[in-house]
Amino acid sequence: MPLSELTVTVCVNTYMNHLEQLLKLLELLDEKILFLKGKKITEANPLVLFQLGKEIEQAQTEREVLKQQIESINYDVNSQKLYLALLKLGYKDQILALKKFLRSQSIGAFLIHGCPDYGQRWLLNRLVTQHIDSGTTNKTLPLPVELHRIGRRTDISTLWRELGGRFHLHRQNTPLEIIDRVYQCWQTQNVVLIFHDVDCMPENYLQTLIHEFWLPLATQARETASSTQKYRLLMFLIDYEGCVGTRETLFVERIEPNWEAKIPIKLPVINQFRQPELNEWLDTVEMEFDELPLTEVISQKDDLVQEILDNSDNGIPELTFSEICDRCKCNWYEVKDRWLKL
Repeated sequence: MPLSELTVTVCVNTYMNHLEQLLKLLELLDEKILFLKGKKITEANPLVLFQLGKEIEQAQTEREVLKQQIESINYDVNSQKLYLALLKLGYKDQILALKKFLRSQSIGAFLIHGCPDYGQRWLLNRLVTQHIDSGTTNKTLPLPVELHRIGRRTDISTLWRELGGRFHLHRQNTPLEIIDRVYQCWQTQNVVLIFHDVDCMPENYLQTLIHEFWLPLATQARETASSTQKYRLLMFLIDYEGCVGTRETLFVERIEPNWEAKIPIKLPVINQFRQPELNEWLDTVEMEFDELPLTEVISQKDDLVQEILDNSDNGIPELTFSEICDRCKCNWYEVKDRWLKL
């Protein structure tokens, strides 16, 4: 599962407690080294001097190990706090659309779409952690499928094998068998189906996925769902090229009175970050995350925002994240592998 805000907060607190203990040990080692060096100055016995030198050398080695541990923990704490801060930047239209849906519905499919490097995967993880998992004690079963490996193939059975394998079915499965397994899982937990790289799929391939898999699954779930059904059945289609959203016949942009759960909803297209968004976010950072290195230059906020925009091709989301991470002494391309679990 992706990292939730609660999990990260608990992790940060654990790190801080450990850091406090290491700092105390470092202080004791500094005192020990100072004491041994003072003792060495007044000692005349060569054997004792040799022993004191060895003790000093060992203490200094221990001190270097401690310093490295402290630096590592400081880096982890900094990156975790940065993660929490970045969860508050942008994507308001997409989040509001999903929140509005979840207030009245529990079964639905969504298209997340935008140009390359617009943070589609970041948004997916954010939606799941902040708005599907949060506020409920229900277990969530995420089922990600990477379509870039199989999307160019014309044999639809490849997709059924991939999807069936996620449910530990045999290699030869029909869509109906897979649907039944998903349906059974949904009886005891939230189920979140995730199809990455739908932009790799031919249009008729995607139509088959929707009409032969999602449509009968959603129909069956809707027919049997009761007012006491507490589990969510959701599907996310992730378009990393911004081309799938143009297929108007496959999606709806908003829920009308006659909308049915079997029709996927096209979330608002992801756009570049703009100056007002970054200004608002920096205000939040200044109030809630004042330990981040970024806050050292927030006093020149307008200049900082312009520099971030200049260095991110005018607010392309993932380039913006990378620029912000650099300024907070983190590497976006390293930390995102830890942050993005879906």
